[in-house]
Amino acid sequence: MNLQVRLDQGPLDIATHLAAVQDPRAGAVASFIGLVRNHDPSVTGAVAALEYSAHPDAEGVLRRLAAEAAAREGVLALAVSHRIGLVGVGEAAMIIAVATAHRALAFQVCSELVESVKADLPVWKREVLVDGSHVWVGLT
Repeated sequence: MNLQVRLDQGPLDIATHLAAVQDPRAGAVASFIGLVRNHDPSVTGAVAALEYSAHPDAEGVLRRLAAEAAAREGVLALAVSHRIGLVGVGEAAMIIAVATAHRALAFQVCSELVESVKADLPVWKREVLVDGSHVWVGLT
């Protein structure tokens, strides 16, 4: 089982993730690229960037979530990365790639991991707006 997990301050690259999940047994690779968009329906103003802050345990949590997904029967390889720091509009904030023998499982595991990361990863985001203001998202 090939498992690649990273929190990274630098740009994320889909080709790196696809290369990490290469396996001759794979009949499918499902991937997800979460991009920073220029708007948020719940915020007034255009978004210029997102700034992600991570808890010191965040990489361990990401590793645990990825390992749980990778432990599913039929998963051959998995790669997941999440950005921290300032991420501009159009840049990838998260990339996941999952290799399996068949497409249904690849799509399912990829989708479930996206939701697990969004729900459980202790990473917070601050939306930096074009006018210079900012809004913290998801804090209660």
